[in-house]
Amino acid sequence: MGTLMAFLVGGLYAAAIYMIMRRSIVKLVIGLVLLSNAANLLIFTSAGMTREAPPLIPLGALQPDGVVADPLAQALILTAIVIGFGVLAFAVVLIHRAYEVVKADDMDQMKDTDT
Repeated sequence: MGTLMAFLVGGLYAAAIYMIMRRSIVKLVIGLVLLSNAANLLIFTSAGMTREAPPLIPLGALQPDGVVADPLAQALILTAIVIGFGVLAFAVVLIHRAYEVVKADDMDQMKDTDT
């Protein structure tokens, strides 16, 4: 399973870099979304993919009973998903406003309006 996830993360990184290098600003944002998803999967995979018990401590106990999943990776990925959604929402609004002003989504045409 680890080898499959390594190829999946590598493929997502490759697709994200390809999309980021395109001229269209919409493809740039899609590439950023793929990049954030690839980073989330990398963190999830490096923490270990096991089907263990949730990291909950019973009442009155000082530590969990038995083997539990790593809560740190789950918290990091959840935080990254929320931040990524906020960045995506900001980028969509920014692209919409830029398209209203420039009437194009090509990065070269947007650079020509700076003069």
